[in-house]
Amino acid sequence: MALLINDNCTACDACKPVCPNEAISAGDTIYVIDPARCTECVGAEDEPQCKLVCPADCIVVNPDFQESPDELMAKYESLHG
Repeated sequence: MALLINDNCTACDACKPVCPNEAISAGDTIYVIDPARCTECVGAEDEPQCKLVCPADCIVVNPDFQESPDELMAKYESLHG
C-alpha cells in the first residue's frame, strides 16, 4: 500500500526530508506522495517515517494502491537497486 496525504496537510515540510524514496513533493496547496515511489519505508525503516514526523496526522493509507510487503520490498529494491 502506498500512503497519501489528505487535505489536513499544513505543508510544514516535515515529511519530505525523511522519505527514503523521495516520494514526497510539494503540490499546489498540500504535499503529495508518488505511489510509484512510496514503499511505506519497507526496505529502509520499520515504519513509515513520514507518519512519525507529521504534526497534522494527515498521512493515511491510499486505498487505491494495495500492495503486499513483498511487493513493497520489490519496489524499494527497484528504486535503490
